[in-house]
Amino acid sequence: MSTEVIIQQMAVIAILVIIGMYLGKKGIIDEKTEQKLSSIVLDVCNPAMILSCVLSGGITATHTKLLIAILIAIILYVILCILGVLFPYLLGIDSDKRKYYNMMVVYTNVGFIGIAVAKTILSNNGMLYIIVFNIMFGLFFYTHGVKILGGKNERFQWKNLLSPGIIMSLFTLVVFWTGLKLPTVISNSVIYVGNATVFLSMCLLGVSFIKMSVKSCIKDKNIWIYIILRMILFPIVLFFVLKGLGLEMEMVQAFCLEAAMPVANLPLIQAENNGQDTRVLSEGIMVTTVISFFTITALMSFVFV
Repeated sequence: MSTEVIIQQMAVIAILVIIGMYLGKKGIIDEKTEQKLSSIVLDVCNPAMILSCVLSGGITATHTKLLIAILIAIILYVILCILGVLFPYLLGIDSDKRKYYNMMVVYTNVGFIGIAVAKTILSNNGMLYIIVFNIMFGLFFYTHGVKILGGKNERFQWKNLLSPGIIMSLFTLVVFWTGLKLPTVISNSVIYVGNATVFLSMCLLGVSFIKMSVKSCIKDKNIWIYIILRMILFPIVLFFVLKGLGLEMEMVQAFCLEAAMPVANLPLIQAENNGQDTRVLSEGIMVTTVISFFTITALMSFVFV
């Protein structure tokens, strides 16, 4: 995809975010509406869009490439888990905040923002690899992530893996692998529901922007070091490594795009449920989300090509 097209697509996303900001300012999307729409996006629209990527056709990836993508995604998350331990020490982060920076390094917003952005930029093949990345996010977070945030006494619960997103992702891979054909009525319904994902996701992101107080966060130098190392340098290094391995560009771009995403919301939600101080995570989410519009546009336009 050309630089011009990528910039145009990111501009479209920016416009959708601005619409969300307007709707939030006018009170059309208030706090209760925001919560309900978030549930619709996460539990209905996102899963539908994941499945629609396969149902709409146009995927030429082979079973072998899918297996390679799964292997690379596992290796990548293992590396991120290691970096998550090392990064806070290298930055000299206080011991009581290290686990939060650990989460920021390992878990980026590959679902809520990642899927929506990828849908506007990547091909259907690329979206298949995005699905793989999201499955690994869920598997690692509900094992490794929950353990890090909860401490030694935290126990793994299988029910946490039964989210609509993970279930639909796995089902989508089954549909792709087996070539299963769903009835036309079902397929079209899923595609129509999935098409609402990008607009609703970006509108909700815009609503969240108007509640942010970024000024109080930008003074933290550690956040900026994180942005440089994790959101810019790491995806660039990953790009040249994967490209050097001879992988197809669609797979490389998909993984690098997800690696460049801002901090994920799920660690924040988990920390809140544990009654922990979530200031580090919330500030990280705020700053990285705003900055990601510029970093992702630059990386996709001038580096991941």
